[in-house]
Amino acid sequence: MKKILVPSLIAWAISALAPVAHAQTAPASSLSFNAGVVSDYRYRGISQSRLEPALQGGVDYADKSGFYVGAWGSSIKWIKDAGTLTDTAGVKGSVEVDLYGGYKGTAGDVAYDVGFLRYEYVGNTLKDTGYANASTHEVYGALTYGLFTAKYSHAISNLFGNNDSKNSYYIDLSAALDLGDGYSLVPHVGYQKIKNWSEGSYTDYALTLGKDLGGGLSASAAVIGTDAKKDAYVSPAGKQLGKAGVVLGLKYSF
Repeated sequence: MKKILVPSLIAWAISALAPVAHAQTAPASSLSFNAGVVSDYRYRGISQSRLEPALQGGVDYADKSGFYVGAWGSSIKWIKDAGTLTDTAGVKGSVEVDLYGGYKGTAGDVAYDVGFLRYEYVGNTLKDTGYANASTHEVYGALTYGLFTAKYSHAISNLFGNNDSKNSYYIDLSAALDLGDGYSLVPHVGYQKIKNWSEGSYTDYALTLGKDLGGGLSASAAVIGTDAKKDAYVSPAGKQLGKAGVVLGLKYSF
């Protein structure tokens, strides 16, 4: 059976690039919300929305002690597509909700972030296709020094429905560059290792230009791609979900 899985998050991936500033400049507790739309929901370089637009939103609470919790959601299409590819009718799973919590702090000039993340695919029936349950548990740790952030994520369950994939991992390196006048530039490279599925492991890359439009509104444009093997991640129409492309986003934070 052809495997076609690996999802989910985006705003989380981008917001995770700024744990330093958050830990160093926000000593007071805060509650924040965000809502947005993207032209394609990419996670770790792979489209979760069949190369089509997705609606997203989240809520975050950061305590002055350094502890934080949050939830983030997005519309998705990859689980239903899995049913089509495996000729399994009625497969459910059109919403992803990520639940996370952790602790951020500093040690000298280095900021750190450790936590737990559950990817919940609400009411999903992916296991009916012969895969494992899509919902996934990961633990993660990140270190930031200056402009650079390195992060390691480790699956303590099967990864995004792939059978026998517990202990898969993802490593990424990024930088946050302030270009002035509300513009930012974030280069990123990562490597996804999927245990017991070598053909599904790959490297992804992204270059994201962001613009603070004021009043809580921000826009982004990113070039995102992977070196995923041909046909490893495909839509029912045969489109390569990890091919290089431009992703546009608009987000409102309040």
